[in-house]
Amino acid sequence: MLALLFPGQGSQRAGMGAPWRDHPSWAVVERVSEASGRDVGGLLLEADAETLRQTRNAQPATFALSLVILDAARGAGLSDREVAAVAGHSLGEYTALVAAGALGESDAAVLVVERAGAMQAAAEARPGTMAAVLGLEPHLVARACEDVDGAWVANDNAPGQIVIAGTVDGVSAAGRRATELGAKRVMALPVGGAFHSPLMAAAQERLERAIAAAAFLPAARPVVTNVDGAAHGEDFPSLLATQLAAPVRWRESLLTMRRLGAGTFVELGPGGELSGMVRRTVDGARRVTINAPGDLARLQL
Repeated sequence: MLALLFPGQGSQRAGMGAPWRDHPSWAVVERVSEASGRDVGGLLLEADAETLRQTRNAQPATFALSLVILDAARGAGLSDREVAAVAGHSLGEYTALVAAGALGESDAAVLVVERAGAMQAAAEARPGTMAAVLGLEPHLVARACEDVDGAWVANDNAPGQIVIAGTVDGVSAAGRRATELGAKRVMALPVGGAFHSPLMAAAQERLERAIAAAAFLPAARPVVTNVDGAAHGEDFPSLLATQLAAPVRWRESLLTMRRLGAGTFVELGPGGELSGMVRRTVDGARRVTINAPGDLARLQL
């Protein structure tokens, strides 16, 4: 059985849409652009790295390309009957909901654009940053954040990889404290805000209003959500709203999908970071990364 994984912000790169421009699944980009009112094709083909680093641009571009790749994978033989569960990292959860039939493509596109705008506005109002703490147990990372003001655990990604978020001073202080507690390295991340922390409270309020206008359906297959690492078939509006200011429990999510019967984890989207997290988290799992048309043949192996 398969687990489908969808990446979030940070996986984007300039020109990432070029390999797919002439593929039949590029029609997804046109639909997302029309629904969202954004020129997503321009972002995927023409935007430079600095433009894509902006949250308002990174999120719709990454979302759209992941949907293109999902559509292409289905056309290449990926069967929903083989899917044990789906999950997405942060932004990727919206793609996962589309994949599970719980949210329509157009509604998801509108929500992603609203989410991106809300997060960028919140980050500008309450500036912050994020850093990856490597080689330290989760409870010690949590202690490092508790020992200072303005820092919180944001992502539990994989063994030895925890991300913290908060004010610039708070993250810096927590990073120093983590090093004192034994972290091998603390690495600043090139992000535009303190995502998945209390500094996103204003964005959460704005997103809740947009979510209320979207139509959700029961999922056709389990969606393992960020806020609790558990499988869900409904109640997605409250889970999505909570997600913005809550930690991403990705390690737990991967282990949950394994318990649901997934033996192969298929990453659909730009980059390959999620596959690396699978390698560090799930013993014996097969990993397939698809981010270019030539990768589709891997589905047949």
